[in-house]
Amino acid sequence: MKDTIEKMFSLGVGVVVAGKEQVEKTVEELVKKGEVNRAESKELIDRLVKKGEEARQQMEAAAAERQSSPLGDSQQWATREDIERIHERLDALERRDRKDE
Repeated sequence: MKDTIEKMFSLGVGVVVAGKEQVEKTVEELVKKGEVNRAESKELIDRLVKKGEEARQQMEAAAAERQSSPLGDSQQWATREDIERIHERLDALERRDRKDE
């Protein structure tokens, strides 16, 4: 039983790489061994594929976050809008300074 649980966990994580066909093949092996009954097999396949998809999405989100923030969370890059706002404020300050002269 422990081996079956470990195999299912590995399968859930491995579905990110292996795909649905490999999940179906492995679950079919479990059915043949009598460790999972036929009625449970479709639900198990769906659940493992869903977990694999969730893991894939989490990995993609983490990769995208790291790519968008190469220096980490401690430093932020100025956006084009930030720079435009700074220019507008500087222009306004320069205009005000000229009026005061």
